[in-house]
Amino acid sequence: YAIIECVQSDGYLSITPEDIWESLTSELEDLELDEVMAVQHRLQRFDPAGACSTDLRDCLLVQLEAFRDHPLYKSTYNLVDNHLALLGNRDFAQLSRKTKLKEESLKEVVDLIQQLNPRPGSIIDADDTDYVIPDVSVKKCNGVWQVELNNDALPPVKINETYSAMAATASTSEDVTYIKNSLQEAKWFMKSLQSRNETLLKVASCIVNRQIDFFELGEEAMKPMVLHDVAEEVGMHESTISRVTTQKYMHTPKGIFELKYFFSSHVNTASGGECSSTAIRAMIKKLVVEEPAKKPLSDNKLATILADQGIQVARRTVAKYREAMNIPPSNERKRLI
Repeated sequence: YAIIECVQSDGYLSITPEDIWESLTSELEDLELDEVMAVQHRLQRFDPAGACSTDLRDCLLVQLEAFRDHPLYKSTYNLVDNHLALLGNRDFAQLSRKTKLKEESLKEVVDLIQQLNPRPGSIIDADDTDYVIPDVSVKKCNGVWQVELNNDALPPVKINETYSAMAATASTSEDVTYIKNSLQEAKWFMKSLQSRNETLLKVASCIVNRQIDFFELGEEAMKPMVLHDVAEEVGMHESTISRVTTQKYMHTPKGIFELKYFFSSHVNTASGGECSSTAIRAMIKKLVVEEPAKKPLSDNKLATILADQGIQVARRTVAKYREAMNIPPSNERKRLI
């Protein structure tokens, strides 16, 4: 129980077995460290395998026991036991020399390691999924993109007829006044809801009209657009557009997006035009997907390729966009194939 209480959400122990042993010696004077280690090793082989480990190496070695019959088990065990840092740095040339494995065998070993779970606790401690209910939907009908409010997200609101009828049967003038004032507030509330829905539909329609190329061709065709552009077109203040587009979602054939997703700054192109930062991120993502596995593209190289396409963007900007998309740097993307 003492060991299990020290297990974190990722499956690892928050303190060492030595610390656990010291915390128990006041209650169990005859307890030996070897006994604590024996119980820990037993728990590590419970489901999920590898939980209660002190570090990544320990965790992976426990899980490898399930592959004892694999022809490359010993080589894999040796790599995890002695050269895990080199694998983390993706230094495959050095790994090949240290383990004396040829490229094909090294690839099989790495593939086997990738079948293991570095965070065994994640199997149990799964985060609750937050489901998004879109406020508007977009679809193409007869060649025209149409925007509609999601009525499921907008339940109908109406005044209780029994309550409103009480104004005619109330016994005192104070009751009549109270009921009439309440009815007036209810009508204003319903009118505000209607106005909010009309504004949302108007803004969403404006966004779709300005980003037709995105819906037709994808992220790389996204146009630069800021709050002022939409505010000017629909005749509203920028703060209103900001409020309307915050945490409001659009269901499209390409997925569900927050309305703010369609706003992005611009980068000047060599031809004198403008390119959306969202489009540039999409281009970077595409280049990374298509890059050579053994020689990933550096941020400098990505900037050079974009420059060849007429898009002038600094290396630091490429790095910022790459990090925003959770794409690791080139040295961490290196693969054997």
